Amino acid sequence: MRFSSFTYLVGQGLHNLKANKMMTLASMGVLIVCMILVGAAFLFGANIDSMVAYIGEQNETVAFINDDADTAAVEEAIRRVHEAMPDVLLCAGTVLTTEQVDRAVNAGAAAIVSPGLSPDVVKYCVEKGIPVCPGTANPSDVQIAIQYGLKAVKLFPAEAVGGLKLIKSMAPVYPDMKFMPTGGINENNMLDYLAFDKILCCGGSWMVPKDAVAAKDWQRITDLTRSAVDKMLGFEVRHIGLNCPDAESSMETAKKISALMGWPIKEGNSSNFVGTGYELMKKQGRGTNGHIAIGTNSVPRAKWHLEQRGFKFVEDSAVVKNGKLIAIYLEDEIGGFAFHLVQK
Repeated sequence: MRFSSFTYLVGQGLHNLKANKMMTLASMGVLIVCMILVGAAFLFGANIDSMVAYIGEQNETVAFINDDADTAAVEEAIRRVHEAMPDVLLCAGTVLTTEQVDRAVNAGAAAIVSPGLSPDVVKYCVEKGIPVCPGTANPSDVQIAIQYGLKAVKLFPAEAVGGLKLIKSMAPVYPDMKFMPTGGINENNMLDYLAFDKILCCGGSWMVPKDAVAAKDWQRITDLTRSAVDKMLGFEVRHIGLNCPDAESSMETAKKISALMGWPIKEGNSSNFVGTGYELMKKQGRGTNGHIAIGTNSVPRAKWHLEQRGFKFVEDSAVVKNGKLIAIYLEDEIGGFAFHLVQK
């Protein structure tokens, strides 16, 4: 028995292991399998001690142990990490048999991932209440997963079997199904996948090159992982909002900035914009001095990640459109400015 190659995922973090026998994302109410957090790359290699120490140093909360090694060695890796850091959420893959399910779960794995859809493995996990995400490659596989009550599946090998085009073709037929594509995903195409609302996360191995693993170059893996997560979040300053005492002052300030920048003024009910970069409030708004809007590829994903970094949000400031979170303020000011996330 063997677990196959490294797989690491980019999307949004795990938070709850309840609904529909799969992992529920608390921030979105959707299902996901595993997530690599900023600064984290959870590795299993020849030295389990190095892996355990690395995860501990990174102080992260999710690990996916999935390596080309004997099952017994992978089982030991799961057990050691779980014992040393019980708050780390461990996902085991590639699980091929019910025996491997038992060994992984008994060692401390919280969820099971497989490259294909084995009815025996899926049924076993469902009956025991173990979160499972089987691999699928076509509509027939997806229908079998639905029969077992699953709401999320892995698409593997994604690019080889049709990738995003296949997922988009199947999505209207299976509107309640979410997908985790792996196989052929990289930093250049992952945003195309993640932009589709039926995609929970993406898996790939580019963050853990074999030579870095062999050299135990955890810093390089950390940097590659951070780069992938940063690209997934896509943070950028969208505009700066300045508080003005009244409408007259707002327009006066807007005209000065317009003259400086050469940008047009767009007057609104509560503020005036100069181009898209400056918003002049017509009365005291959030923040002592004003606010700064941070654009992101996904507000829910960004919110989750920032919460893991210790940031808190003003929940009643959330703006929801068509059932999707598109804007929300952070709780604390920075330099006299309130910050809020906004959907690009």
